[in-house]
Amino acid sequence: MSTSFKNRVFGCAIIKSINSNYNADFSHQPRTLPDGTVYATDKTLKYSVRNYMTKHYPEEKIFYFKSLSAEMQPRDLKQTYIKYFGEFPKVDKKEAVKARKVVLENLLKCIDVRLFGGTFAEEGANLSLHGTVQFTHGVNRFVEGIIYSEQISSPFRNSNEKSAESMQTTLGTQFKLKEGHYVHHLSVNPRNLEDMAAAVGSNGVTADDITKLKEALCCGVTFYDSAAKAGTENELLLWVQLKEDSKLVLPSFVELVSINADRAIDLSKVSDVLNKEHVQSQIEKVELYYNKAITNVLHSPANAVELELC
Repeated sequence: MSTSFKNRVFGCAIIKSINSNYNADFSHQPRTLPDGTVYATDKTLKYSVRNYMTKHYPEEKIFYFKSLSAEMQPRDLKQTYIKYFGEFPKVDKKEAVKARKVVLENLLKCIDVRLFGGTFAEEGANLSLHGTVQFTHGVNRFVEGIIYSEQISSPFRNSNEKSAESMQTTLGTQFKLKEGHYVHHLSVNPRNLEDMAAAVGSNGVTADDITKLKEALCCGVTFYDSAAKAGTENELLLWVQLKEDSKLVLPSFVELVSINADRAIDLSKVSDVLNKEHVQSQIEKVELYYNKAITNVLHSPANAVELELC
C-alpha cells in the first residue's frame, strides 16, 4: 500500500481555451464576473480530474461522479454508496457511532474523497470531510476576454405542428471565448483529513493519490475534449512542495500570473515570492510542467525542475 503523503503544496494550474467554452453558465455563455472578467469555477477543474481518473484508473473508486442505474437514471447518494460498498449499514440509536465509522471508512476508500473531501448526508450518517486539495476559481489572466456567439443548424425539424416553422430544421446558438488562459490556484494540506482518517485507521491521502492527481492536472482537461470544450487544454502546472515540517503559508498565485498578447506566461511575481530566502528554505521542490514546444514561460522560479506536460 502506498505511504501517506505528508507535505503541504501550493501551486497553480493554467487552462488554455481558444475558440472554446471551458465553463459555461446556465445561459450557455462562458462565465463572467460583474466586471466582465471571464472565469471558471473550481468544480469544472475537479470534474476534469475525476473524469480522467475514472477513464484511466478504473480500479479506483470515484464516489462524487454521476453514474446511471439500470433504469438509465442518475443514482442518488445512497444508491451510489450501495453500488460501491453494498448495503447501507443499519442505523439505530445504540449503533449510530458504529454506522458513521463504517460509512467514513468506506468513503475514504474513494480517491476523490481523499483528495477533495465531500459531504455525506443520509439518516444516521451525516459526515463532512474537509478536502486535502483545494482549487480556487480559475480567472482569465489573458489581456483579452472576447465572447462571441454563432448559430448552428439542427438536422431535425420542429415537430410542433402549431409552429410556423414546423417544416424547417431548427436553429440553435452556441457561445465561445475567443481566447482565454484561466489560472486556478491550488493547495494541498494532508492535515485537513488527518483526524477523520485516524478515526478509522486510514492512511488518508497517499503518495500514489498525489501522483495521479498531478497527472490529471497535466492532462485531464485536454483529455475531456467535448464538442463545447474542443480547444480547451491543460497549459501549465506549477507545483511548489514544502518540506514536511514547514509552517509556511503562501498567497494565491492567481493575481501573480500574467499572460501577455503573445501568450507568454509571466511568472516573475511568483518567482519574487518563492525566491525570498525565508521561503526558499521551506521548499522541498518546485516542479513546472508545460509543453516547451508551444508554451513560452518567462521568469521561472529559481531551481524549478521543468517537465513535459503529458
